[in-house]
Amino acid sequence: MESGPREIVTPFRPIPLTVPEGMKPNEFFNSAENLADLVHNNGLLANPENLLLYRKALGHSNEFDTSIIYNTSQAILDPLGRPVRRTQVPDAVRRIWNRMNQIIIEYMLERYPDPGEALVLAGEASLDATWPLTSPGVPSIRMLHNHFIVFPVSQLRAAPFADPGDPNLTDGGQHSLFQAYMRDVYREFFARALDLQLLRQLPGAESRLALTGYPQGLPCWEIVGGAKTLRDSRFWKEYDAILMGFLDFYRTFFSQVSTRNALMPKDVHFPEQVERVLLFDNDFLKTAKKVRDRCIVDARYANSIRWQPAFKQLIYRDDAGRLVVTISQNSIGNAITELLGVVVKRVPDADAYGRSEPALVEKLLEVRARLIEADLGSGIATAHWPGGACSG
Repeated sequence: MESGPREIVTPFRPIPLTVPEGMKPNEFFNSAENLADLVHNNGLLANPENLLLYRKALGHSNEFDTSIIYNTSQAILDPLGRPVRRTQVPDAVRRIWNRMNQIIIEYMLERYPDPGEALVLAGEASLDATWPLTSPGVPSIRMLHNHFIVFPVSQLRAAPFADPGDPNLTDGGQHSLFQAYMRDVYREFFARALDLQLLRQLPGAESRLALTGYPQGLPCWEIVGGAKTLRDSRFWKEYDAILMGFLDFYRTFFSQVSTRNALMPKDVHFPEQVERVLLFDNDFLKTAKKVRDRCIVDARYANSIRWQPAFKQLIYRDDAGRLVVTISQNSIGNAITELLGVVVKRVPDADAYGRSEPALVEKLLEVRARLIEADLGSGIATAHWPGGACSG
């Protein structure tokens, strides 16, 4: 079987929203008005912590696809002031969020037990507040949300190969500045900064999916013990530690790009390792100089820099059935699926979507019932489904 990234087509039902005159779509999508529409038309479950489970109207997969968003739209009207990563979420909210993640992932693994038949993934993307709202391709909802997705392997196998040069296939092997110039120090920093007991770093070749050949070049960790480990609160602390290490590396690097010989950024999570591993590493500092010198003479390149941390963090099941965690820097336009070599082309086709909708909604209501039973929220009634724990 030839390996390579795949491009699949996913039909959707066009959303009947009218963008007010004079607004760009991505400006309207960040408004409280649009988020209210998200609740009323696609909301599945809500809880007092402002976590909203909803159907993805513009989904990646019509097999199984749902998201949880930290819906602060009514409490924080400034889209640029909303939390955009887990480290900005209050502890009490994050604890509930982690339990919701665990239950939904467990449901997907039970419903799709064979890794040869279904690609299962769950992850979140930072919608970084430094992106101008008017930039093309900026994500449509400026709040932290995560995704739970299942792709049938048969669909991926039958799909044509994606263009390997597609800029949305942003990962360590092709476009990553970290991996291209600082591979060794990147891994050393993670190894020395993080005290991991439930996550074991994997060699790159072991973590790739045979069908797509991805992830490429990204640090990956096996979840020791598999799905049952997701019930251990320590796992989620280690999951957060990986993000904290990534944020420290990102912030330290771009502070050196911005200002030669800059001081350590304030409030880093692992200051001793930043000092000893990063600020004394010649490859790290030479690469910062390379980027800084180009920014000075290349306006387009400088404008593309995301000076504040932007990330995608992912849990996926590999070919051997192991659960694996990986993390990558984020770019405008790309999706978490592309870390695994899956490019999704969404096409408006209400009839095709309608044929998939009953089975999709049935599964979404099943997982909603589990969350309600675990006291993680109350069901939302829409025109498409009832409220409560009903599964039909």
